[in-house]
Amino acid sequence: MMKTVIALMGVGVLAGACTTTGNTERNAAGGAALGALAGAVIGNNVGSGSASTGAAIGAAIGGTAGAIKGCREDGGCGANSANRRQYYDERAGRYYYYDSRAGRYYWEDGAPRY
Repeated sequence: MMKTVIALMGVGVLAGACTTTGNTERNAAGGAALGALAGAVIGNNVGSGSASTGAAIGAAIGGTAGAIKGCREDGGCGANSANRRQYYDERAGRYYYYDSRAGRYYWEDGAPRY
């Protein structure tokens, strides 16, 4: 039974690594694989000793947590702002950043930087 669970997790990891979509799907697949592994180990050692039930519960929880993490990395799901690097303009004494979506530079307060 444990070999089957490990084989299924391996397939899940390989399928998740080949995705060309955003962080949400990639992190959901990785979280499900890690959750299934942890759930199988915990389920086998605790309670009635059911590794398959633990793997299923762990995969569901890990997949959900991974999807939320990926969605936040993409700037959605309640994230305040996208992860962006700020630069310092010594002449102006202010910070600015580059918005790759708009292709423009903006001051820290959101005003366009010319």
